[in-house]
Amino acid sequence: MLDLNDFYLFVQVVDRGGFTAASRTLRTPKSTLSHRMQQLEASLGVRLLNRTSRRFGMTDVGAEFYRHAVEMLRQAETAEAIIKERVGEPSGTIRCTGGVATMQFAMSDVIADFLVNYPKVNVVVHAVDRTVDIVGENFDIAIRAHTNPLPDSNLVQRTLAPAPWFLFAGESYLKKNGEPEKPQDLRNHPSLFMMRTGVDAVWHLRHVRQSKNEEVVPLTPRLLSDDMVGLQQAAIRGLGIVALPGYICRAAVKSGKLRRVLPNWIAGDSTLTALIPYRQGLLPSVRVFLDHLAAELPKTVLM
Repeated sequence: MLDLNDFYLFVQVVDRGGFTAASRTLRTPKSTLSHRMQQLEASLGVRLLNRTSRRFGMTDVGAEFYRHAVEMLRQAETAEAIIKERVGEPSGTIRCTGGVATMQFAMSDVIADFLVNYPKVNVVVHAVDRTVDIVGENFDIAIRAHTNPLPDSNLVQRTLAPAPWFLFAGESYLKKNGEPEKPQDLRNHPSLFMMRTGVDAVWHLRHVRQSKNEEVVPLTPRLLSDDMVGLQQAAIRGLGIVALPGYICRAAVKSGKLRRVLPNWIAGDSTLTALIPYRQGLLPSVRVFLDHLAAELPKTVLM
């Protein structure tokens, strides 16, 4: 029977991107890791890893083995955690994925705080702007920022925090061009627009105290982009007014680089939601991670 420790070492080598990084993380000689992987490949009768001086990667069969290895380790971790839960604190590894901007601006500090509070838990974060097969790619949790309801699926959904959109502009821009006093004044200012499939270049503004009071502002954007970070940077450089989730611009507002425009108006609604594969027996580490996100994210995303 294969040694489960070799499965763990293989997954670590892949997750760290090679033997050198895995050796540092595991505090195990690189030669030992290489030898163990060679033994694993010999036992299986296949090559799992492509090794050259310039490139490291998995073979096709190695990628398939990796997916099963991660799942086996998770099952072993679940069994161990169920016992340890009664006598100790959560432990193990959580695999989490989410969009790049969401991870960078909403999640980074929250995850760091979680790791401080739970020293026996490790978190592997994959920040990607693509549709991820949460189950097929063996993630424990995915964070989705969305304006419309998420489609029904076999995934468990947990709402973490509302994430409203606001209008922002750079201090230099406002000093030079003046500040709009009412929504229709926005027609006289260049706009920076978040491009989304099937969405016209229009801002739908809602008054914070009068929810039925809505203003529709058609736009001719100077910059159309699906890159929130790029749009924020363009606003900081004084190129126009932008609508973005508050958590994207929170730090820039705090530092004085950006300022809220028309602060009595909301430029859109979105939500941060956690998606969890339906598995019998949720890992204690994942459970406390979800609870931590639900408690701390609202403080991060609201301005």
